[in-house]
Amino acid sequence: MSAIDPRELLADPAQAGAYFIDARDARALADAATELEFALARVDFSDCAGKDDALERIARALRFPDWFGGNWDALNDSVNDLSWWPAPGYVLLIEHAGAWQAQHSDDAATLIEILNDAAQDWAKARTAFWALLPLPQAELAQMAP
Repeated sequence: MSAIDPRELLADPAQAGAYFIDARDARALADAATELEFALARVDFSDCAGKDDALERIARALRFPDWFGGNWDALNDSVNDLSWWPAPGYVLLIEHAGAWQAQHSDDAATLIEILNDAAQDWAKARTAFWALLPLPQAELAQMAP
């Protein structure tokens, strides 16, 4: 990441989306989000049991209101709102997601789709919304086509 200023990258809503990243870059991106005064939400997917557990962890990290419905539609609605947490941008850091993604590939694909769609919708309002999933370099390399 040394060639690219992470603050410059994160500040660009057109580049935002859901990305698997090298775990070694996670700290620099989290620090950049803090420097930009973005809302930074960390979610630990260690031992995540499945869809319901994943949704609960995300809801807690993003401070969802009590009315959150705990399903994909409710996640979509909530990540496209975030009115309860006003910020100039958002970074959702989903850590230790590799095993969950491998065991729940359909749910992981749905989650990534919802987060990417949210990033596109937020970009229309010129607000960056990032969902970053850090993986160890070896796991990341296995994902490459």
